Amino acid sequence: MKICITGGAGFIGSSIAERYIREGHQVVVIDNLSLGFEENIPSEAKFYKMDINDAEIINVFEKEKFDVVSHHAAQMSVRHSVSIPADDAQTNILGGLNIFQSAQKTGVKKIIFSSSAGTVYGEQNVFPCDETHPNSPVSPYGVSKYSTEKYLEYYKNVFGMDFTVLRYTNVYGPKQNPFGEAGVIAIYFLKMLREQDTYITGDGSITRDYVYIDDIVEANFKALSPEMNGVYNVATGIETPLIEIFERVSKLTNYSREKTYVPFKIGEQIRSVCSYNKLNQQTGWLPTIKLDEGLLLTMPYYQKKA
Repeated sequence: MKICITGGAGFIGSSIAERYIREGHQVVVIDNLSLGFEENIPSEAKFYKMDINDAEIINVFEKEKFDVVSHHAAQMSVRHSVSIPADDAQTNILGGLNIFQSAQKTGVKKIIFSSSAGTVYGEQNVFPCDETHPNSPVSPYGVSKYSTEKYLEYYKNVFGMDFTVLRYTNVYGPKQNPFGEAGVIAIYFLKMLREQDTYITGDGSITRDYVYIDDIVEANFKALSPEMNGVYNVATGIETPLIEIFERVSKLTNYSREKTYVPFKIGEQIRSVCSYNKLNQQTGWLPTIKLDEGLLLTMPYYQKKA
């Protein structure tokens, strides 16, 4: 198949591109390089440096005739979405619509969309929660991700374009950008290896469900199946407090500075942990990399950057 990956120069998108190419697919990357790096893009992939809001993107779709679009380009910061909601909506909602409209006009068979398991649910009342949990986002970022999911339902209902929504929990691993992709593990590794000040939000008790990049890639490979349609959590079902992440990375990096706490930020959830049972039951997918192993696999990348 010919597959377009928006955001394919980023941490997650480029990792998926590598896997799709290994499986024999043709990959075309669309990325404006605002968060990603051209060096991340596999040499076998064709690259268009474009923003997903660009009106000319339809020309790329008409020229390339994609079978599948993996939509990963996004404004990724919850805090930025709170500060400038319109900017978040411009990229995540209107940019997504530009991609979906181009896909619909050019006969794309399926959209795979990277959504956000934590932020579309909001503050949970079940732990871990499955895909039937109510959606009550507490940030504009969560609103934009959930809105985009509903637009995909529209394109399916009206035009018959299939979709798979993958609701990721907190993804981590090598190549994550500690300056723009809002990954606390990446931020901690680089700052601690450089012996710089690091910060713990609130009292460190906020929790997240951390899933390693290789497991995310596997879910995206399975999502190419025509039988895999609808919404799926991609998670571990394990809840880890922020203070524990701080302590684990601190120990690995021999970090010597004292803990510094900062106030809790608007739009950030207190607890987030999700069930992967639906994905497992349909495809056999399981999270294979435990947190301790994932941290060890991640650290060498940031040692080179430090």
